[in-house]
Amino acid sequence: MLNLMTRYAQWLHLGVPSGGVEKLPYVDENGETNVKGVYVVGDLAGVPLLKFSANTGVGVIERIDSALGEGKGKSGDIYDVVIVGGGVAGVAAGIEAGKRGLNYCVVESGALFSTIVNFPKGKPIFTYPTDLAVKGDLQFHEKSDVKEGLLEDLHEQVDEAGLEVIKAKVMGFKRVDGLFDVDTVDGDGHKDKLRGKRVVIAIGRSGEYRELGVQGEELDKVYNRLHDPKDYCDKKILVVGGGDSALETAIALGSCGGDVTVSYRQATFNRAKFENVEGVMELAEAGKIELLMGSKVKEIKEGEVVLVESDGGEKTISNDVVFTLIGRHAPLQFFRDNGLRVKGDWRVSSYVTLAIAFLAAVFVYHWKKPGTGFGIGKYAQDHSWFPSGMSRWWEGLGGMFSDSTTVLGTLKISVGEAGFYYSLAYCLCVFGFGMKRIRLRKTQYVKVQTWTLICIQWIPLFLLPYLLLPWMGNNGWFDSGFLKAVADEFMPVVSYGHGREYWRAFGLILAWPLFFFNVFTDAPMWGWLIVSLIQTFVIIPFIVWRWGKGAYCGWICSCGALAETVGDSHREKMPHGKVWNKANFIGQVFLGFAMLLLVARIVGWIWPESGGGEVFAAIYSKKGGLPLLNYVWFVDLFWAGIMGVGLYWHFSGRVWCRFACPLAALMHIYAKFSMFRILSDKKKCISCNVCTSVCHQGIDVMSYANKGLGMDDTQCVRCSACVSSCPTGVLSFGQVNRAGDVIKIDKLQASMIQLAEVTVEGNRVSH
Repeated sequence: MLNLMTRYAQWLHLGVPSGGVEKLPYVDENGETNVKGVYVVGDLAGVPLLKFSANTGVGVIERIDSALGEGKGKSGDIYDVVIVGGGVAGVAAGIEAGKRGLNYCVVESGALFSTIVNFPKGKPIFTYPTDLAVKGDLQFHEKSDVKEGLLEDLHEQVDEAGLEVIKAKVMGFKRVDGLFDVDTVDGDGHKDKLRGKRVVIAIGRSGEYRELGVQGEELDKVYNRLHDPKDYCDKKILVVGGGDSALETAIALGSCGGDVTVSYRQATFNRAKFENVEGVMELAEAGKIELLMGSKVKEIKEGEVVLVESDGGEKTISNDVVFTLIGRHAPLQFFRDNGLRVKGDWRVSSYVTLAIAFLAAVFVYHWKKPGTGFGIGKYAQDHSWFPSGMSRWWEGLGGMFSDSTTVLGTLKISVGEAGFYYSLAYCLCVFGFGMKRIRLRKTQYVKVQTWTLICIQWIPLFLLPYLLLPWMGNNGWFDSGFLKAVADEFMPVVSYGHGREYWRAFGLILAWPLFFFNVFTDAPMWGWLIVSLIQTFVIIPFIVWRWGKGAYCGWICSCGALAETVGDSHREKMPHGKVWNKANFIGQVFLGFAMLLLVARIVGWIWPESGGGEVFAAIYSKKGGLPLLNYVWFVDLFWAGIMGVGLYWHFSGRVWCRFACPLAALMHIYAKFSMFRILSDKKKCISCNVCTSVCHQGIDVMSYANKGLGMDDTQCVRCSACVSSCPTGVLSFGQVNRAGDVIKIDKLQASMIQLAEVTVEGNRVSH
């Protein structure tokens, strides 16, 4: 049984890529940090490419120049902008600042373009994207296709521009009297203080090298970078890592005749550019490189290295030199020490605001849904989990409006129902934040999707149950004839509340087992049973097969409506990785309980003496027992409400949708047979990982994109964030056949980059 469950988990979701997201400093769309006047440019802003780095540097200077206006360049001892770092981004920013007449300086402790200087000798340079126009005067020409040519070209441009460079290391900075004091120390230990109106940080990801943490790593034969491949062409070499630096090193050493072995802990190369992966694979096929995928270094010795292979067995190889190219730690402590936020860092305020949001959600959802077994409200006074008297206080608060009505012509509705106020607030949030989303993400896809979510939330999920149907009922539409029969079946008159159960109309949009109240009734409501079964087992499977799970989760569902609007600005907070992917199976557990309840409910209807009804009651809404044994409270109220909304501002808006929704869990199974894919052009992928970082379902999109594979992770909700955020227009929505061949690409444009391209007589023209 355990083996079967393991195979099911692997088939459903655990077999997909599960890469994480690197921590970076927080910057807004203008490159500004949480400290006003301090900017971050270059690869620490998110995209590790020369052209993008240059553009971020120039773009920030443009904004600083505009903000300073007539006040720029007037004080010799106060800089308009202090630029920290002399890489591509910093130099591009400095040249642009001088061009615009700003009083500036570039502070660099080492050599200009030090990252490029440390590249291996003869390293090919990929200036992606090839058709991207670079802002400013620092340009990348055709002769810059290898390290040495690029450096020569860049230094010529620096000399021509007369760049002002201060040789020193920046130790820190702070705001004093509206200006920034930047503390520096030069190579001789002399300290100085620079004063500036703005600070631009362009230091790149030049932190400490990551270590393997194994015995022997301190040996002299272990290096963190390759200078000249010719020094090792006759050696037995181990390259550890699977990123671009590791693969480029392996290619250089394998091409010159070295006996190269590559050890990488993953089964595939998920983080490297297409050209590098292709180059390594060609050399491996030619027998010049041995690939040990899924392996780890256990120990490094003078003449050999001990590896642990993917099957757990050990392998010892002869070895002369080891290159551990597993990346660097970004200099995040520098940002923290100077008061700049780092994405993913938690402070005291984070825990305080989380507690406030969570407690607010507890209050709202127990006010909205009394009598769920948690003991609040007039239907559960005998089973209170709150302190003595709390239930009476809560009931009194709700009773202020319990008998009130409002009359608008012939429209008579109850305003005492908490659900009315909650749904109205829900709709207003979806509309307001939806408008914000449309303004920020200016694609055709986002516009159409957001308006669809708004309309569904307002019309069938609010106006219909709270206004239109009550108006029809109050005006006699359901008093006789066919409409009465329909109303009696789908919206029966009840003894509590205010007449008919118009709220059951939610079931027209929200399918079982997400909305389970129309199915889990005391007596069978055959109309809703038929509708629910057709929705869940006919309509939704077809939608998922044709357009993917996101066609429902991202375009129809009310949970998705709030997640894509209110939760839009928090999508980068969703945790990634293997451990979190395992948590996705909470929804499978809830789906199992929903199925158990359905069977018990049906058995109880058909054979009342069988005990099915007792089993159903014990799990479904047991009063006075533990909340964990109460499906209504634990799943619908606690997870879907309190957890789902209470964690929006700290873990993204898709916590419920990703981890716990039983309907989503069912659709994950359907999605395994779907034609929908997020398609990718691997030649355009730059492995920047932006697509993965913005996925609020925790999908490692980049692992698919840089291989040109169609993304088939069942978690995808078609939000389009990965497509629209991709800086090179790699991704698009489409469909494949059973053989995996692309049969259709969506016409509704979701990529800003692709939106800027038009087809003219079969030729693609970039604008």
